[in-house]
Amino acid sequence: MSFLTGSSSHSWHPVMTTDTTVLSYWWNWRFLICAIFILSSIVVAAVLIWKYEGCKKSGRERRENQHQTVGSLYEDEAWRTSLKVIHPAWLLAYRIVAFFVLLSLIITNIVLSGAGVLYFYTQWTFCLVTIYFGLGSSLSIYGCYRYHNRVGEDAADHVRDEEQGNYVAPTLGENADTSNMSKSFTGEEFPSRKAAGVYVYIFQVVYQMCGGAVVLTDVVFWLILYPFLTSKSYKLNFMMVSMHSFNVVFLLGETILNSLRFPMFRISYFVLWTGIFVIYQWIIHAFKNMWWPYPFLDLASSYAPLWYLGVGVMHIPCYGVFALIIKMKQLWFSRSFPESFQGER
Repeated sequence: MSFLTGSSSHSWHPVMTTDTTVLSYWWNWRFLICAIFILSSIVVAAVLIWKYEGCKKSGRERRENQHQTVGSLYEDEAWRTSLKVIHPAWLLAYRIVAFFVLLSLIITNIVLSGAGVLYFYTQWTFCLVTIYFGLGSSLSIYGCYRYHNRVGEDAADHVRDEEQGNYVAPTLGENADTSNMSKSFTGEEFPSRKAAGVYVYIFQVVYQMCGGAVVLTDVVFWLILYPFLTSKSYKLNFMMVSMHSFNVVFLLGETILNSLRFPMFRISYFVLWTGIFVIYQWIIHAFKNMWWPYPFLDLASSYAPLWYLGVGVMHIPCYGVFALIIKMKQLWFSRSFPESFQGER
């Protein structure tokens, strides 16, 4: 069992240096600078969401001009695969497996270590990724149903035309037109594609939040916390490694299979996600004197504003790395499989 959780002597709890419930801990220039930075980031994120999600337009205007909106989304993007040759059922199977593996890991972690593990940003992100695959599984089930019905209807129409003697083989020119129609079906301009509803938009937003958050948590843990800020007696265990690896591995596999887009302005949701976590930590520590989950959150240090700024700026490259991975996938698939690729070009 120690292989899973590690011994209690190796559990990482930073040393408490100052009582966080006293007024002097908060009433100082360090907290003021950090608060201004966090709150201004949240305000900027909210403004970007308001601007690009089209809140100033009516629902009808958004539907009419959807192809011109950077945040536009179609319903079938939630379950459609990146390549036509990959059946949506494969994406469904992958999402179900990922959901149950991640759910099992987070439940096991809570059972072994207690609900206190949810005190960490890593577990927040891990739960978010688990929720994403749960939402994705339900959307893929619906998508497979839609896909099956569409294929069945097309086959039935073809058989009916042959039986009635109405079927005429297309000419070379018509073949070209048919090919173009098929391509336009996967493009953003095709008018018959159904605009995404609220459920699919939430799914897309969670996906982009996960993309930045998993990179941030793993980078901070493996490149900052573990090598520099943990004690030498601290030992890794199976659950700790799993919490900082399975999330990004499953999300990268999902990225290869799906056809979801990744507009850059939705980094705003990622910023909001982290901002909510920080404010949550402030509220807890204002009422209860306890150790910080991450040393760089401790406001007692004179370097606290620099730590907050540094980790905050890290959101940009972390989100950008995941966006770059998606862009490279789209470029590679569109060039290697031009007739089968179904994502953005």
